[in-house]
Amino acid sequence: MNHPAARSLHWFGIYLCVLGPGLLIAPALLLAPFGISPPQEVWVRVAGLLALLIGCYYLVAAHHGFMPLVQASVIARLAVLGVFVALVVFVAAPPALILFGLVDAAAAGWTALLLWRAPLAMKRA
Repeated sequence: MNHPAARSLHWFGIYLCVLGPGLLIAPALLLAPFGISPPQEVWVRVAGLLALLIGCYYLVAAHHGFMPLVQASVIARLAVLGVFVALVVFVAAPPALILFGLVDAAAAGWTALLLWRAPLAMKRA
């Protein structure tokens, strides 16, 4: 995990490894502060499991300096904000969902900046 962008993905992976179990085990407790009513369907728990697993993948990729995944994660995490905004606008999802998208976008911006600042280190890895 020599590249600074890999370290940024490491921290985002930790965020997902905290968020995922929260959604999986106690979604109402996690979502209530954001004004999101407790979901009655199983899908929020499925999303929690997926967040946890993606977080684990990010931790492994960051630890091993797997830069193709670090780079790809920037685009994927930026897309999250766009999709969440579309869900709020077109499907009447709770507006607080955009806050989660902003976290993803901010973290993606941090990784992108570090990739841009240290391209030579990435090529050497």
